[in-house]
Amino acid sequence: MSTAPTPVELLQTPLHALHLELGARMVPFAGYSMPVQYQGPGLGLMQEHLHTRAAAGLFDVSHMGQLRLVGSDAASAFETLMPVDVIDLPVGKQRYGLLLNEAGGIIDDLMFVNRGEDIFVIVNGACKHGDLAHIQATIGPLCHVDAQFDRALLALQGPQAVTALQRLLPGAEKLVFMTGAAFVWAGANLFITRSGYTGEDGFEISLPADHAEAFARTLLAQPEVKPVGLGARNSLRLEAGLCLYGQDIDTTTTPVEAALNWAMQKVRRTGGARAGGFPGAERVLAQLDGSAPITRKRVGLMALERVPVREHTELQSLDGSTIGEVTSGLLGPSADQPVAMGYVSPGLAAIGTRLQAIVRGKPVPMQVAAMPFVPNRYFRG
Repeated sequence: MSTAPTPVELLQTPLHALHLELGARMVPFAGYSMPVQYQGPGLGLMQEHLHTRAAAGLFDVSHMGQLRLVGSDAASAFETLMPVDVIDLPVGKQRYGLLLNEAGGIIDDLMFVNRGEDIFVIVNGACKHGDLAHIQATIGPLCHVDAQFDRALLALQGPQAVTALQRLLPGAEKLVFMTGAAFVWAGANLFITRSGYTGEDGFEISLPADHAEAFARTLLAQPEVKPVGLGARNSLRLEAGLCLYGQDIDTTTTPVEAALNWAMQKVRRTGGARAGGFPGAERVLAQLDGSAPITRKRVGLMALERVPVREHTELQSLDGSTIGEVTSGLLGPSADQPVAMGYVSPGLAAIGTRLQAIVRGKPVPMQVAAMPFVPNRYFRG
């Protein structure tokens, strides 16, 4: 006698009831029930994307993991896990980081802030439990690792995000890109960074779960703000040329292959004051200085016909040889043309190189293109 498989129970963010009230279409994502898009006037994937570019979109990203690293050795300990300068990061500043394995592959990409009393870290939702275990096992003896997976996280993105947010939190407008500060709203302690993953100006807001719905409703009452789901978040980050973990980068990808050289500061590179000392350093540093070759490189791609090219699509040279694969791709709502990212042989990675994608058995002409596909509009002061 057979039985039907038990469905996987999805977790809910603190905004779950609000999503349903707003008519969201919910999908499984990173073990959570998450809104992919909303229904109603001015909503839907395309409209949500364009509204974020023009005004302000509110995203629920509470599935992501929040951690605190506490102790006098927290910065130096955290630096041993990444090819990134943690020790010299000033108080109030934020930086992009990469957890690496012993082969130099990317365990996760993350953001971290030096808050003075701690290092505040935000990791990807699908990786957060593995990241926590990895961090505790490697540097747990050197600092206190405090998981705050019960806190909510909202992202308010778009050119009018600052207008809406400063009404609720005067002083938020003083932040600049990749900085953060503490605020209080309705008695709750918030921590806000001026950052996000859309290429637009905006903010990420960490707050207690029991205040998340009220804060989100107050933001949505502002005339500039509409709710935005995972669908538009994906199209916005792709147009911004930003990687999606598990799709564009993973444990088999090194930072150099992923064209993330910019994320590794000189002090951690060969010849730097604190060169190496992170997992996979020998391989990564050799790839950085050119003493070890790479076999693939992440590039931006534009289709020369109006045919969307999706992830896992084979890429070929013009003579029909397989040279790589698309990792992310769609019809860019703001770019108004098909855009993609993928990995190709280094000899075919130069901007302007022509190649082709095989879509439903037919070649679609492509060209290697500079990223971002839509200019970033971060506020740097």
